[in-house]
Amino acid sequence: MSTSGLGRSGFRSRGRQRGAVLYVALTMLILLALLGLVGMKVSGLQERMSANYSSANAAFQGAERVARVREAQIQSSLFGGSGVYEADQEMCAPPFDPMTWSDPTSNANSEDVYTRRIDKCFAGSSIKLGVNKSEETSNIYQVSAIGADRKTGATSTAVIDTVFIP
Repeated sequence: MSTSGLGRSGFRSRGRQRGAVLYVALTMLILLALLGLVGMKVSGLQERMSANYSSANAAFQGAERVARVREAQIQSSLFGGSGVYEADQEMCAPPFDPMTWSDPTSNANSEDVYTRRIDKCFAGSSIKLGVNKSEETSNIYQVSAIGADRKTGATSTAVIDTVFIP
């Protein structure tokens, strides 16, 4: 058995080593750094997605709150107060388009509500046409509400359109 080139411990001497371990270690470090960067990008993206979801949810809740407040006003006016509620639009014409109404260029308010009485807009809805408003029992309202998240410089808006029958 020849021992040429082997040191006392039985390994090759340092002069003949080529540094392959160094290349493997540097490659592994580069791969780990890339994995860390990808992890940071993914977590940043998830944080932005959750912030957007939170803003959209806050805007929806704001619109829902505004619509429910208007429905409570209608209910209290018809049954607890004067017995009359005057909607924003009492007649069927012109038709109301919630998409146009909620357009940010035409509606600057972050929270707004529009009420339209629709029980007279379809045939056979009210037998008592021409009777005093306080004596009608077939009131049906379309309540459209817009809401925005309550942050400064709102990033999300939501519009809901409901039908309310008191």
